[in-house]
Amino acid sequence: MPERRSLVDRHVGFVHALREAGLPVSLAEGLDAARALRVIDLSERESLRAAYAATLVKKPAYRPGFDVLFDLWFPSSTTGMYAPRPDDGRLDPRAAPVTELRERLAELLTGSTDAELREFAQAMVERFGRQQTTGPGRQNWFSYSVLRALSPETLMARILQNVLAGQERGGLAEKTVRQRVNANIARFEQAVATDVRRRIAEDSGIERIARSAVRPPLDQIDFLRITRADLARLRKEVYPLARRLAARLTIRHRRGRRGRLDFRRTVRASLQSGGVPLTTHFRPPRPHKPELVILCDTSDSVSSFAHFTLLLTYALREQFTKVRAFGFVDRVDEITRFFVPGADVVEAMTRLADEADMVRFGRTNYGHSLEGFAERYADAIGPRTSLLILGDARSNYQPPALDVLRSLTSKARHAYWLNPEPRPQWDTGDSVASEYGTVVEMHECRNVAQLTAFIETLA
Repeated sequence: MPERRSLVDRHVGFVHALREAGLPVSLAEGLDAARALRVIDLSERESLRAAYAATLVKKPAYRPGFDVLFDLWFPSSTTGMYAPRPDDGRLDPRAAPVTELRERLAELLTGSTDAELREFAQAMVERFGRQQTTGPGRQNWFSYSVLRALSPETLMARILQNVLAGQERGGLAEKTVRQRVNANIARFEQAVATDVRRRIAEDSGIERIARSAVRPPLDQIDFLRITRADLARLRKEVYPLARRLAARLTIRHRRGRRGRLDFRRTVRASLQSGGVPLTTHFRPPRPHKPELVILCDTSDSVSSFAHFTLLLTYALREQFTKVRAFGFVDRVDEITRFFVPGADVVEAMTRLADEADMVRFGRTNYGHSLEGFAERYADAIGPRTSLLILGDARSNYQPPALDVLRSLTSKARHAYWLNPEPRPQWDTGDSVASEYGTVVEMHECRNVAQLTAFIETLA
């Protein structure tokens, strides 16, 4: 039987679980949510969900994780309460043949309410999702065994035949039906997964399943642990960040440099002091987009971070007057040519891996790469340039070439280093982060949230 908890206990546990999953929930927001519970009908579960979402969820990207945790802490039913025993002639999901269950599922996929689909999913988990394990009374619950038994994706042809009887195939009507059925299949699969998580939580404890049920929000996933699927989702996040980075660097450029002396205004102002120019006036600097040089570590140790930074490089090309990008492992090569406007970013990365000359012996060597950059591309950095270095500062115990880096940064207007490793790991093993940090301002940048915070500091 599920553990009994008071509403206060569930509220406190739910808010704590959200924080552990990476969703930023402040103390004040937790109190706002508690106040909201006083003005809604607590028997209306979706009203409860909406109240929590309105007070605790800041971004659309946080909503999927929020919903998973809400379903764990405030389930629509419990195993003790749910007992499907139809006595009104309806299909009994506990004993009906699988063929009849598939027929019922086809009906629900054609059109059903959330409650009907959820009730059927719970019955199917009860019948097909349970698997005994070693030990007396122990059992596990699985989604795949339910979906394997019913195979909802194979019902499309049967549904189309029933719904489109006598109508022309391949037209708008078929497309509409397919979209509706695919959406309902996704709803059914989600309902099955939700009920499986609920049952596991009842057996093992909500806290235990909550820690593994939710991935961190997209903006808090470490670059060094990011997957290809995450990279595809991050493309939407890159372009706003590129625009903000360009805007911030432009603001710093305008604030950090005075224009030429305005001789006429200075002379006029000196008339008040007997011709002595006590106050000097300068012309405002001409507004323009800054230039950007990116120097990116593309070695295997930071390959996921490198993929993200290359996505960022691709987006930045549209925001700056001039962008030059360079990649290195133990030798450096200009990779700007792979990111021409209109190029497909995936194709560009594939070409870069095959054609760029960034590997000599295959072991990362920052010192040798910096020396090669200074020898071949020193003219890329000038007084209008912002230099952005991206890498973990791990150089396989090779000389760091600090003097070369100091010479390069002295020519640039601004220089920043973004390091994807956690700060406690700097200077461990072959890391020379602090040594490079004495020359270039180094920032920990493990995820999109930290990159956003870095951009905000440039104001």
